[in-house]
Amino acid sequence: MRKRIKRKRIILPLVLIVLGALFVQSEWLGRWIYPISYTEEIKQNAEQYGLDPLLIAAIIRVESNYKVSAVSPKGAVGVMQIMPDTAEWILKQGDFGKMTAKDAGSQAHAGIRLGSWYVKELNRQFNGNLVVSLAAYNAGPGKVRQWLDKGVWSGEEQTVRDIPYGETRHYVQRVMYYYKKYTKIYETL
Repeated sequence: MRKRIKRKRIILPLVLIVLGALFVQSEWLGRWIYPISYTEEIKQNAEQYGLDPLLIAAIIRVESNYKVSAVSPKGAVGVMQIMPDTAEWILKQGDFGKMTAKDAGSQAHAGIRLGSWYVKELNRQFNGNLVVSLAAYNAGPGKVRQWLDKGVWSGEEQTVRDIPYGETRHYVQRVMYYYKKYTKIYETL
């Protein structure tokens, strides 16, 4: 009798682990755990600005978790958490029609368009270095240039732990985590 109980204590957890592994590897469960909203807006802007739509989705996930009305303690607004001054600057750089900085904080399509343009611009400024561009999206390009110029941070993904701002370090790690996770689950939008 005791052996039977002992076997059940071993076999049941093993069965649960195997079943759990099967569910975690399933595509539908991954899409349920890691959903993506605003897929059409993301795809359209990613294509327009030459970006991976899954990268934009990962940034949105970390910035606002797809909440249009999100406002950060520092005043960043919208799904991509753009500072109003940055939104104003972006609007002066290109043809965005009648879009306003206020729209970025109240309309998903506006926030995604301005945020996607800004990611493209940061990629240009930092020679396509995604990790550096993400750090600049969070801390600002001027601050990131200082870190790189002074040798505080090398700009490589494996040295993200050297980013002096804890918030920026954590931000880059989270965006890269979700980007890799989305790439595994979705392959493409």
